[in-house]
Amino acid sequence: MRTLDDLPRHGFGAAPIGGLYEAVGEEQARATVEAAWSRGVRLFDTAPHYGLGLSERRLGAALAGRTGYVLSTKVGRLLRPAGRGGRDDQGFDVPAAYERVWDFSRDGVRRSLEESLDRLGLPRVDIALIHDPDDHLEEALTQAYPALAELREEGVVRAIGVGMNQWRAPLRFVEETGVDVVMLAGRYTLLDQSGLPLLDACLERGVRVLAAGVFNSGLLATPRPSGTFDYRPAPPAVLERARRVAAVCETYGVALPQAAMAFPLRHPAVASIVLGARSPQEVEANAALWSRPVPDDLWRELEAEGLI
Repeated sequence: MRTLDDLPRHGFGAAPIGGLYEAVGEEQARATVEAAWSRGVRLFDTAPHYGLGLSERRLGAALAGRTGYVLSTKVGRLLRPAGRGGRDDQGFDVPAAYERVWDFSRDGVRRSLEESLDRLGLPRVDIALIHDPDDHLEEALTQAYPALAELREEGVVRAIGVGMNQWRAPLRFVEETGVDVVMLAGRYTLLDQSGLPLLDACLERGVRVLAAGVFNSGLLATPRPSGTFDYRPAPPAVLERARRVAAVCETYGVALPQAAMAFPLRHPAVASIVLGARSPQEVEANAALWSRPVPDDLWRELEAEGLI
């Protein structure tokens, strides 16, 4: 089994196969995981939140019988049967068969992980992350973290941490607890390096970082930047900066998404980047880019122009 010092550099984010933004069929979901595996991906990330458990069920089924991978899931939202019908209203195109109930208590965390293991079809997972405790920070620090520490001692999980799209709250976990890993989404990218203090603290304390949201929700996902930044229309100033970065990349024969994938890995605290994909074609496109080196001169020019 891998150690946290030997985490794969590229991970698979399983929110899209749970129906993020649009429905994904069973066959396509399995083929997407298979494509990631074929491309050498051995780090897989999921959560109960993703598709109301659908992501965990699909990922567990696709990985059944395989070994030698690292799997992370999350705690903080319990899934309870809902009778309202219709479709989910939190970003996933799935039936609203369940509702999410925030619970960062000791019992809630243990119940959450037990239910995740059942959906995944596994006796244990490698990494368990406290998921989005923005509005429940004290409960997460005083109850969820100790519960995960107990589960780590029991061998149910190998490593524990927190996953958020901000950096200040994770910094408290790094400074005040014994977390092993932090998943940081969108705060250490080509366009947003606000999370640097967190990364530096992680490096100092030996906490490994999984960088997610490296495309800032879409603006950095194509050679010609367009679309959303942090799930909203990109502000003009941010769009202009992205276009300047893309222009520099083009002079070095580097695609903007290629640079976006490579950038977080330049920080020594970042062990892996986690990329979501909803189809084999997206997996192949990402893999083709991450396998190409980015010249050091590109980074030096971006730094000289004040773009990173």
